[in-house]
Amino acid sequence: MMASDLIFATRPSSLARWQTTSVIRELRRHWQDIDFQEVIITTQGDRNLDSALPEIGGKGLFTQELESALLAGRVHAAVHSLKDLPTEIVPELEIAALPVRAEPGDVLISPSGLTLEELPAGAIVGTSSNRRRAQILAYRPDLEIKPIRGNIDTRIRKVQAGGYDAIILAAAGVIRLGLQKHISQCLPMEIMLPAPGQGALAVQCRSGDEQAIRLLQVIDHIDTALAVSAERAFLSALGGGCSLPVGALAQVDGGVITLQGVVVSLDGKHLLRLSSSGRDPIMVGNSLAQDFLDRGFMEYINLAAMGSE
Repeated sequence: MMASDLIFATRPSSLARWQTTSVIRELRRHWQDIDFQEVIITTQGDRNLDSALPEIGGKGLFTQELESALLAGRVHAAVHSLKDLPTEIVPELEIAALPVRAEPGDVLISPSGLTLEELPAGAIVGTSSNRRRAQILAYRPDLEIKPIRGNIDTRIRKVQAGGYDAIILAAAGVIRLGLQKHISQCLPMEIMLPAPGQGALAVQCRSGDEQAIRLLQVIDHIDTALAVSAERAFLSALGGGCSLPVGALAQVDGGVITLQGVVVSLDGKHLLRLSSSGRDPIMVGNSLAQDFLDRGFMEYINLAAMGSE
């Protein structure tokens, strides 16, 4: 790498381009003499927009091709939505920076402007996330959950076309694209805990690439890093991926991390919510996972699997 170059891999979606551009814009505030460039790489997740993610491989579908470009030396960095990045990271790669986290929660989008409470019995809610499905059914078992795929603007067009009464999306993506006018309700955390890492970006590079690491670390945000590290440690200790009906959210206050977690059967009939706190994010995440295991977590997972049959 020339001393004045830093090349980023990015996916072609509007949201991925926005995320990469925002990271580069922040880096330029610190490094005016660096030439930042982007290379667009289409991932399997971008190509297959019809199947539900758990059915076609889960989180790695949005990251594998970008990681391959990093490993091959074609690019120096990649920006991911952290929730799309598997908890087990390729050993030759590392997360060099976690910028300030955006809104971590989920939102409901209904063309009629209805909230979750106001949707009529039998209303069709679009989501391909087992986590969202399970928590919605735990709160409103009378609703019908229907899979939906596509980029954010595509999903909004689908609900406006009448195939769904409402859809659920990550607040961060909707807001980043300036589409918040479509939001009917920001779902309360008491109803819908987000995916671990949701709302956070991860800037990845090759381990040992000292120049890239040095350039990227200036935008690392300590409280964000502490929070998402606890959430991802929790998910990892449970052996989970994006198909697991698990939500988690950590908050940091004066260095103390408070982590909430929820596990729900896919039919929404069985829900367990617990919390843990401490100063070490890995210990907090592992401790919370152990609490779920001690209270019969596998029983909930078996119930989730039964609900999907």
